[in-house]
Amino acid sequence: MNFLTIGHRGVMGVEPENTLRSFVAAQAAGLDIIELDLHLSKDGALVVMHDTDVGRTTDGRGPIAEKTLSELRDLDAGKGERIPVFEEVVDAVKAPLQAEIKDVAAARALADVMTARDLTARVEVLSFHDAAIAEIARLVPGVRTALVASRYGTDVVERATAVGATTLVLNIRRLTLEIVEHARKADLRIIGWVVNTQDDLRLVRALQLDGATTDYPEIKRTGRFTA
Repeated sequence: MNFLTIGHRGVMGVEPENTLRSFVAAQAAGLDIIELDLHLSKDGALVVMHDTDVGRTTDGRGPIAEKTLSELRDLDAGKGERIPVFEEVVDAVKAPLQAEIKDVAAARALADVMTARDLTARVEVLSFHDAAIAEIARLVPGVRTALVASRYGTDVVERATAVGATTLVLNIRRLTLEIVEHARKADLRIIGWVVNTQDDLRLVRALQLDGATTDYPEIKRTGRFTA
């Protein structure tokens, strides 16, 4: 498999994260996959945002779960962008997607969209939460899933295999050769995050990972030359 470059929330290093503007820029830069985050609004819309609260990335305040989609749409998500819903991203770009879900409720909402839009081949579902991965796997036969981890040991491999994930998405600051070798024995694909410098890129290439999640499109241009 070729080394994959994955746009973190689009290209959040240069455009407002998790906006259509950022996703379109990631696709234009030639990144192989676009990663995004999903939460449910008060009225059940599958909105694209990383945090549970709108304060960091918009001109608003308060939890997403306490706002309707209409209220969320009134917010500026950066450079005049509005908070998109997942279905809009599916229509705005053609690239494969990685959709990160935060809980079981989001898994169920995403399952409905994936089934209705026949997105199983295009969307890989990510989560830090084992239960969310297990739920989407139960609801969407054949879905590809990945376990994300920031602080972890070799047990992350057993966690992934227990819920049927085929990929690990791991914080490169804690990644060791021992963990990589353990994952390979379990036939797991490994993606490193966040890879934003040439030193980061050299590390993931030296460990022979399958790809890198990055905030910057330049990683795509240099990734194939770095060993």
